[in-house]
Amino acid sequence: MGFIGDYIESIRSLQIRQFLSQIVSLGMIVTSALIIWKGLMCLTGSESPVVVVLSGSMEPGFKRGDILFLHMSQEPIRAGEIVVFNVDGREIPIVHRVIKVHERQETEEVDILTKGDNNFGDDRLLYAHGQLWLQQHHIMGRAVGYLPYVGWVTIVMTEKPLVKFLLIGALGLLVITSKE
Repeated sequence: MGFIGDYIESIRSLQIRQFLSQIVSLGMIVTSALIIWKGLMCLTGSESPVVVVLSGSMEPGFKRGDILFLHMSQEPIRAGEIVVFNVDGREIPIVHRVIKVHERQETEEVDILTKGDNNFGDDRLLYAHGQLWLQQHHIMGRAVGYLPYVGWVTIVMTEKPLVKFLLIGALGLLVITSKE
């Protein structure tokens, strides 16, 4: 019975080591993704270097599901640029085109007015109550490139939480059950 007991114990020990190794691998994948994201933030100067277009307000230029790559430089924002901005009181950033820039000479502050290419009027109705212009601190970044349709994965996972949980569960199960 000693030989069989030792054999079972060694198999159990091996299984525990494999399980712990898989947990560490999953942790390394998550950590790597966070490091890459933080690195992109530093390189682009944007708090969100990649965003997904969530509406059709920028069609035909950008469609729902396109991924935009952002950069935030120190150069002044100009009319015609596509920017991503946050509005006070809203969680989701907006992707629209700058249509007017007003530079105040006395304070060197810049007022920015935006509009979706597919919208009839400017964005003043989207801004916070009583706000007529965006300021520099509202701007998250300028669009410098895009990938069409790749962001649909994000949209589906946001609009259908069950899909997100199933996908995360399947990926976790895959990592945990993989042999190597």
